Amino acid sequence: MPGWAVVSAALAPVALIGGWSLARLRQPPGYDPARDSISALAAHGAADRWIMTAGLAVLGACHVVTASGLREAAVPGRALLALGGVATLVVAVLAQPAAGHIPAAATAFVALALWPAAALVPRRRTGYLASATLLGLLGWLVVELHRSDLLGLTERVLAAAEAGWPLVVALTLAGSRGRRSSQN
Repeated sequence: MPGWAVVSAALAPVALIGGWSLARLRQPPGYDPARDSISALAAHGAADRWIMTAGLAVLGACHVVTASGLREAAVPGRALLALGGVATLVVAVLAQPAAGHIPAAATAFVALALWPAAALVPRRRTGYLASATLLGLLGWLVVELHRSDLLGLTERVLAAAEAGWPLVVALTLAGSRGRRSSQN
């Protein structure tokens, strides 16, 4: 795994969490991060919406870059990671209330939940477990879409887990490659 792909994987959660943290500070007092969505920070009418828009755009680009460098992963997994990245870029471009925002967000969340199982790295079983966990979190988000009590919290937990998994894989693969080369 090339070093630039590890850097890209590391930048993804920083862009997401840094984006929502900084954008939250710029919102009026009524914004509740436990209740209100991440997308509300980039929506038309949000204060300094460019901050979260930039965070989402960097996140999406990082997923595409990481997918291109994740040569050890199976092609379907890489394709799903890249699709999740492209869909995240679309989310950044189509701010709420744009009609394409929700389908793009759904595509991103589903693709990013499925890619670990399809990638078969760092191990097949680990990828399956990661996807099962992410799909469970996605199910929680679907429940919260109807209840709204903890929509923001649920979305943040899922989004952070999906942004962080490529870094876990990248670091694991880079570490195993380093151990193999030191044994030779």
